[in-house]
Amino acid sequence: MAVASNLGFPRFGAKRELKKAVETFWKGKISEAELRDTADMLLERHWRIQMDAGLFAIPVNDFSYYDHMLDMTGLLGAIPPRYNAPLLDEIKLDTYFAMARGAQDADRDVPAMEMTKWFDTNYHYIVPEFDEDTDFHIASLHPFRAVEKARAAGVEHPRPVLVGPATYLLLGKILDNTPKRVILERMLPVYGEILRRFHEMDVDMVQLDEPALVLDLDDEARSIFEQAWTYLNSLSERPKLLTTTYFGSIAHNADLAVDMGDGLHLDLVRAPEQLDTIAPQLPEGKLLGCGVVNGRNVWRADLDKALNLLKRAATLRGGHEDIMVAPSCSLLHSPIDLDLETRLDDEIKSWMAFGKQKLDEVVALTHVLNGEGSSDVQQAFAASRDAWDARRSSSRVVNETVRERQDAINDTMARRASDFPKRVAAQQAKLNLPPFPTTTIGSFPQTREVRRLRLQLRKGELTREQYEHAIENEILNTLKYQEEAGVDVLVHGEFERNDMVEYFGEQLDGYAFTQHGWVQSYGSRGVKPPIIFGDVHRPHPMTVRWSKFAKDHTDHPVKGMLTGPVAMLQWSFVRDDQPRSKTCEQIALAIRDEVVDLEAAGIEVVQIDEPAFREGLPLRRKDWSAYFDWAVRCFRVASSGVKDDTQIHTHMCYSEFNEIFDAIAAMDADVISIEASRSRMELLDAFDEFHYPNDIGPGVWDIHSPRVPSSDEMTDLLQRALKHIPKQRLWVNPDCGLKTRGWTEVKESLANMVAAAKRMREEAAG
Repeated sequence: MAVASNLGFPRFGAKRELKKAVETFWKGKISEAELRDTADMLLERHWRIQMDAGLFAIPVNDFSYYDHMLDMTGLLGAIPPRYNAPLLDEIKLDTYFAMARGAQDADRDVPAMEMTKWFDTNYHYIVPEFDEDTDFHIASLHPFRAVEKARAAGVEHPRPVLVGPATYLLLGKILDNTPKRVILERMLPVYGEILRRFHEMDVDMVQLDEPALVLDLDDEARSIFEQAWTYLNSLSERPKLLTTTYFGSIAHNADLAVDMGDGLHLDLVRAPEQLDTIAPQLPEGKLLGCGVVNGRNVWRADLDKALNLLKRAATLRGGHEDIMVAPSCSLLHSPIDLDLETRLDDEIKSWMAFGKQKLDEVVALTHVLNGEGSSDVQQAFAASRDAWDARRSSSRVVNETVRERQDAINDTMARRASDFPKRVAAQQAKLNLPPFPTTTIGSFPQTREVRRLRLQLRKGELTREQYEHAIENEILNTLKYQEEAGVDVLVHGEFERNDMVEYFGEQLDGYAFTQHGWVQSYGSRGVKPPIIFGDVHRPHPMTVRWSKFAKDHTDHPVKGMLTGPVAMLQWSFVRDDQPRSKTCEQIALAIRDEVVDLEAAGIEVVQIDEPAFREGLPLRRKDWSAYFDWAVRCFRVASSGVKDDTQIHTHMCYSEFNEIFDAIAAMDADVISIEASRSRMELLDAFDEFHYPNDIGPGVWDIHSPRVPSSDEMTDLLQRALKHIPKQRLWVNPDCGLKTRGWTEVKESLANMVAAAKRMREEAAG
C-alpha cells in the first residue's frame, strides 16, 4: 500500500501561541517551564491534527523554539566559544537564544550568529559556524524526547526530522582554512550516535532533509555528499533513512541521490519532470516520496493532476507499494487552518487549502492510489474540480485595463532620464547632504500603543479622524526625535502600517487577506502574507497622505517609503495561473504610480524596498538570467518615472549578495542600503572585483538583535566599508527597519550611529 505522510508542520500555532510565549519569556514574565508547557501543548495539538487526518508517518522534531538549523547546531554541540557554553548534555535555552539574538548584560556582550534566507523562501535560518576547534558532541536531548512525547500522545509511527549532514555543512560558514571534509569527518560520528539512539528507541525511519541537492554542486560539494552518505549507509545500528529534497529538481544530482538511504522524497510540484529521470534509477524496494501537494502556497491542489503523477510514479516503480504521498515540502511555509478564516470571501476561500486541508488532500490521493474510493474521497475530488473550474472562469481574476497597460510597457518606461553621475549632482544640489549621510531604513518601533490604535479602529472604538490624529502625533514625535538625534534624511516611521507587504496589498485590487494566515519568517517573527488572486491595480494613492504630512512638518529631506514589486510578489501567496513575471509587472505599474505621486507631493527621496530580490533568485544558475531580466526590469519600471533630482533608494537584507551585485547595479537605484553588520562587512569583499557604481549604505547596526552596538563598533564597520567604497558614496544606516525594536535601545543605538558618522566626517576632513 502507498502511505500518506507529512514532512513538517507549522510551529507557530494557529493564533501565534509560540511567538507570544517566546517573547514573554524573553521579557522575563514567564519561566522556562511555562514556555516549555506552551510548546508541549502545541506539539500535542499539531500531532492530533495529523493523526486525525489519517497520516501513516508523522514528523517529530520538526518543532523549534527559533530555527531548525539552530536546533541542529545545538544538537551537534557546534556552539561558538564566544557564548561561553559549558559542555553539558543539554544546551541551555539562554545560550540557544543568545546564539540567535545576541546577548548584552552585565556578564557578556556577544553578537548574534549570522542569519540568512532558507533557499528561495522568506524563512531565515541561523548560519552554523565551524573552525578547527569545533567540538561536535550531542548537546541536546530534544529529538529523543520528541519521539517519547509523540508516542505518549498516540503517534504510532513518529518520524524524527533532522537536517542532513551535507546540507548542514554546506549552508554553514567555516571561519578558518579548515577543509570541509575535515569538519565533516569530525561531525559524522555524532550523526551516527544520534541514529544509534533512535535505533535503540525502535524508531523505524528518520527523515534527513538534504535540500542542497537542488543546487548546482561543485566537485567539493559533491564529495561532501558522497562522504556523508557513504558513512550513513554503512551504519549497522540505525533506522531506515528517508532523504528529503524540495524546492526544485534534483535530476542533475540524481547519481548522488538515488543511493542515499532507504527512501527519497521528490518535490513534484516544483519539478514534476524529474520523476521520469529519477524513479527508474531507484533501487528496488526503495521508498519513493512523491510531493504532489504544494507546501508553499495556499491554492487547492488539482487532485486529478496530482493523481496522474502518482499513477505515473507507480508505473515507473512497477506498483504503488513503495510510494509515499506527501506535500512538496514541510508545511512550515503554509498557514495552519483555513477553517479559522471566517471573514474571507467565500468564493476566494473555496479556491484555497491551508496546512490542515493539504493533509486531507494527501490522504485523499493516497486512498485513490490504493483503490479505496469512499464517498468522502469522491467528494474531495469533485470539490477540487469545481474549485479549479470556478477560479478559471471568475470575472474577478482578469482586469483588461491592467493587461492593456502591461502591453504598452516600453524600454523608456524602464530607464531614468539621465545616468547616475548627472542625477547624483542634481540630487546633491537639491538635498545638500553632508559626507557620510545618515538615515534609517523606514520603520520606527511599533509599540503596543501603536498596535492598540489599529485594533481600536477595527473595533469601532476610535473614529477614523481620531485614529489619524493619533498617528500624526506619532509621526511628529518621531520627526522631532530624528532632528534632535542629528539624522540627515528622515522617515515618517510607518506607524499606520501593519506589515510592509500587507499594508500595500490592502490598498490594491487583486489581493485577498486572512485573519490567521500566519507564517514564520524568523524566530518569533511571523508574517501574514496577502494572497494575489487576480490582476493587480492601484485604485488610489497609498502613502502620499502620510509622507506629505511628515514633509510639511520638517525642513529636512523626508523619504517616502514603498515596498518594491519583487518583494510584494515574493512575500505574498501568488496566483499560479500566470507567470510570476507577469504578476510582478502589474505590481510594478502600481508602485510606479505611487512614486510619481510622491514626487508631485514634494517628496525628494523615495525608497523602494526590495529585500526579497535575492530570495527570488532561482536555485540553479542556468535560470538566473531569465529571472534578472524581468526582476530588474520591474524595479526599473517602478522607479523610473521621476526627475533626475528625485533620489531613489532601495533596501536589501539577510541574503547572500556577493554573486549578484552586477544585477543589483543594473537596478540603477541612486542609493542602496544593505545588511552587513552580522558578517562585519564581509559581503563588501565582492567590491574588490565588482565596482558598484552608485551610492551604498552597508548596515552598521543589527536590528534583529536587542544589543546596542557602541559608536566605536559602528565606526570600525564604517572604516572596513571604506576599504571598498569611496567616502563620497558611503551612507550610514542600520541593517533594516526598526519596527521590532524598543524605543530605549533605538534611541541609544541611533545616537551611537550618528556619532560614528560624525567621527567619520571629522577624520575625512582632517
